[in-house]
Amino acid sequence: MDWTEGIRRALDYIEDNLTGEIDYERAAREAASSSYHFQRVFGILTGFTLGEYIRNRRLALAGAELASGRIRVIDAALKYGYESPDSFARAFRKFHGVNPSDAAGASLRSFSPLRIKLTLEGANIMDYKIQEKPRFILTGFKRRFEGTPVDRRNQDYDMWINTRVNQSVLQGMAPDRETMYEVIRDQRDDGYDFYIAWELDPTDTEDLAEVLNDPEFAARFEKITVPAGLYLVCETGRSMYPTQVYDEFRKNVAEEILPGSGYELDDRPEVVKSHWYYRYGDEKYNSSRYMELWLPVVRK
Repeated sequence: MDWTEGIRRALDYIEDNLTGEIDYERAAREAASSSYHFQRVFGILTGFTLGEYIRNRRLALAGAELASGRIRVIDAALKYGYESPDSFARAFRKFHGVNPSDAAGASLRSFSPLRIKLTLEGANIMDYKIQEKPRFILTGFKRRFEGTPVDRRNQDYDMWINTRVNQSVLQGMAPDRETMYEVIRDQRDDGYDFYIAWELDPTDTEDLAEVLNDPEFAARFEKITVPAGLYLVCETGRSMYPTQVYDEFRKNVAEEILPGSGYELDDRPEVVKSHWYYRYGDEKYNSSRYMELWLPVVRK
């Protein structure tokens, strides 16, 4: 069974069980993959966590039923898996913008089911490597984000803008000031941890508070251990602004390389090694910047 057929079977299973229990392990088996791999790839391809997709489908269906007057609020809450009318009402307001009791005659949101379409597009050439990476340690700072890394909520952009001091400190301490890292880990339905980090000299990370001479400021930072293991490594093309193409690039890797690679995603951190330091006035250097994606994988 190919990946496209597996995704279709998983989507059919989800759609058939929106008013009952949905087992993530069962959905993954329909796609002939592990639960972790299925949920990660689902997020990369759709921009929704699996839980968000299921919740949005249920709330859209509940809204249509309440608008038609065919069901009471308490019955809709039970039908679509909510433990109480209050928890259902909160979720309903967040999704539709109105109370469930006011659904009749209100403007509601739709959320159509995903469908698999077979399309023929450009025959892209993408170079990739499966590499064994050694364990290494970064130093950085994090925020907990909602959703998935490609949901266009601009959470990472806001973090970059508002942590300039932290960035300058770590960059100034790094032996290689022109290479930095983004690390994504602990991806779940409620979101993921996002780190901005640099690789420092090990002697500087033994006691960061002493190096910075400020224990409270040093408490902003933490060590991030990236475990040894296999990684699927791809690079964006060289350009002035590789960040502008990165989301689509990451999605293409999941669509075009992973299915036929013989590997699936593992639960180690995902890493982006960025060579995008900007040199004022050096147009040749700046136009050659790029980002290197490391997806943790294991053999199927």
